[in-house]
Amino acid sequence: MIKNNQKISVAILCGGPSLERGISLNSARSVMDHLGSLGVNIVPIYFNEQKKPYKISTAQLYSNTPSDFDFKLKKTGKELTESNLINILRGVSIVFPCIHGTFGEDGEIQNLLEKYNIPFIGSASKSCKMAFDKHKANEYIRSLGFYAPNSIVLKITDSKKTITQKINKFWKGEKIKRAIVKPASGGSSIGVFSVEKTKDAIKSVEILFSKRMDTRVVMERFAEGKEFTVIILQNRFNMPVAILPTEIEVEYDKNQFFDFRKKYLPTRQVAYHCPPRFSNEIIEKIQIESEQLFSLFGMRDFARFDGFLMPDGNIWFSDFNPISGMEQNSFLFQQSSRIGFSHQDLLRYIVNNAFLRRSMNKEIENPLADKKRKPLAVLFGGETAEKPTSLMSGTNVWLKLRGSEIYKPYPYLLGQDKEVWKLPYSYILNHTVEEIIKNAMKAKKDSVRLAFLVGKVKLRLALEKGDATEEFFMPKKLYLNDLIKEHPFIFLGLHGGIGENGTIQKILSDKKIKYNGSDSNVSKLCMDKWRTSEIIKNADIIGVSVAPHILLSVKDFSKNLNDKFIGEYWNMLLKKLGSRTIIAKPRGDGCSAGVVRLFNEKNLSIYISLIKNGIFVAKAGTFTNQAGIIHMPECLTDIIFESFIETDKLKTSGGEISYTRKSGYIEMTVGVVEKKYNGKTKIKALSPSITVAEQSILSVEEKFQGGTGINITPPPKDIISAKNLKKVKSLIEKVAEIIGIRGYARIDIFVEVKTGNIIVIEINTLPGLTPSTVIFHQALAENPPIYPLELLEKIIKNNGY
Repeated sequence: MIKNNQKISVAILCGGPSLERGISLNSARSVMDHLGSLGVNIVPIYFNEQKKPYKISTAQLYSNTPSDFDFKLKKTGKELTESNLINILRGVSIVFPCIHGTFGEDGEIQNLLEKYNIPFIGSASKSCKMAFDKHKANEYIRSLGFYAPNSIVLKITDSKKTITQKINKFWKGEKIKRAIVKPASGGSSIGVFSVEKTKDAIKSVEILFSKRMDTRVVMERFAEGKEFTVIILQNRFNMPVAILPTEIEVEYDKNQFFDFRKKYLPTRQVAYHCPPRFSNEIIEKIQIESEQLFSLFGMRDFARFDGFLMPDGNIWFSDFNPISGMEQNSFLFQQSSRIGFSHQDLLRYIVNNAFLRRSMNKEIENPLADKKRKPLAVLFGGETAEKPTSLMSGTNVWLKLRGSEIYKPYPYLLGQDKEVWKLPYSYILNHTVEEIIKNAMKAKKDSVRLAFLVGKVKLRLALEKGDATEEFFMPKKLYLNDLIKEHPFIFLGLHGGIGENGTIQKILSDKKIKYNGSDSNVSKLCMDKWRTSEIIKNADIIGVSVAPHILLSVKDFSKNLNDKFIGEYWNMLLKKLGSRTIIAKPRGDGCSAGVVRLFNEKNLSIYISLIKNGIFVAKAGTFTNQAGIIHMPECLTDIIFESFIETDKLKTSGGEISYTRKSGYIEMTVGVVEKKYNGKTKIKALSPSITVAEQSILSVEEKFQGGTGINITPPPKDIISAKNLKKVKSLIEKVAEIIGIRGYARIDIFVEVKTGNIIVIEINTLPGLTPSTVIFHQALAENPPIYPLELLEKIIKNNGY
């Protein structure tokens, strides 16, 4: 049997034509990270929107979205012929399809692999085709005696009159008060509409057809039960085993549902409970029925089923996902971690069982199990509006460093009042900081029931020694001083608050504990956006400026929140800043929280009201032209108002970049990393990235959530010349040196493309380190490329550990 991991190769298929292609990239990146860290050779194959295959580099999998490199493939990439593709796939040990939605889960890609007898992970084409079509799957399980509510299917060839008649008849016949409209062959969250009137249902169908999201649309009654999702794994005897289901608690008012944002970005709008708050009998029923359906569909290796526990006790499986999402904190890894699987363990288990199923004489081992490595703590969480991003950054750093041969990371969550939680593996994959702390506090109470439920699953999975390596232990509450005593190095994955304003840096420096990033004085300075702007302005660096800005104390509005005062203040801002619209942002919070473009005095009044009333989330539509939610700071005393900088228009579509000059400015972000030259340290600017926002301001999703937001690294030469780009990097290095940056940082700027002059927006001393964050893209654009794990190791090593 081949047990040398370096002799095992896995082709990862990603991309595809569906709107979930960005999530496919996340899944592929996750699989690559965790199998690659075991020494397995990864061969990524990307399919564009037209389903044309390309062999891409592993570096390209770290892009935020496929749009980040689609245009490059169109210009410089070489499309693979079917013959080329098959030759590559025949040259690997096994293929791992990570394509979500159409082409990946409907059986098409599986059919191609079967045609050439290429071994792959996951269900066969026939099973995928049966399970993925929502209407056909619903009809099929009902015919077998499983509960399934009635639904109708609408076709793109139906006339508007036919669609209207079908919807009206179904609405009346089923006595519907609220319905769900969704693509028959789409994913479980994109393109899903919740409606309360027939006219809205008709409009939703028209939108889905007009955007060609599918040629068939399903309408069904809105399920008023409790939502859940469950992962099914196939054990080494080819028997399906349902792991612990997760209950999804969502606020369903105002036609909300478990949408794309709630699924893929940590948010307090949704809570997960694993195990669910159902009786043990109901959990067992969900497990048994999901295993039965897994077998009836003829599925293999793994899958995820979504469903509802209905008010009358019936269980309805509403969605069958042959290829579950595999992002770092996805349900696949969340539920598996409850039974002791690490990410690496689970993927080894799935791949090894697929080898076994096909009688292939291969097995992936865990090469890091017995290696001695230097311990360090990874600290994340906190109390600021950016704690969801910190959770993503810290989790990613911890998971990446688990693959290091030098360092052994231990995760810790920072709570309130410098409380620190030492946590078992499974707790860190929870959705939010609040959820993690809540689960940690009731861990002892839940332990008996959890041990019973986990024990049953482990037994049925027929685990062998070394399959599940993460032993559960009770969460332990410490304080920052306790953590300092345990670890010589603390990797700060914090954003905003005491983690970035110099407070923790000073505590660690005083105790002689090493950490990443700049010292306390520089951290404190950069956290204060007002002081940072003033220092840069007064430095008089030729080619460097800051936007005109005004500082306001929230207390100034304590008694004067009336229309007359707001109107006068708004007019004063317009006059002094010389701008028709204005950017409002906190003086001392992170880079996305509370940043809003104000169009009029009404927007100003709303902004001040939200802050004064302690409202932490501005829902879509709160401000003019606001499409998504905005997280507001949880404690704000000062506001900076800046003139809005109009930028040139950049769009990516169909593998092309559309660039329209407007003001001559584009927004960029530039990572800087400390390097040693002849015994001296110097800050070096990485390759800048053009940031393309859907709206006028980058949202937190576009900055940190994989699958959303486009970063073009490096900027194309037809937008900015190589000479001016070199000037930008030089100016960035001067700014970093004057501020005193050490270790690494990220600087956000506007660039005048004709001159290379820059306007500094802000400096982040602890930039985001989420799986798809831009600083990783920039490091990978270096020559030679610096991979994420290598970059993290450099950051730690440069700080003397």
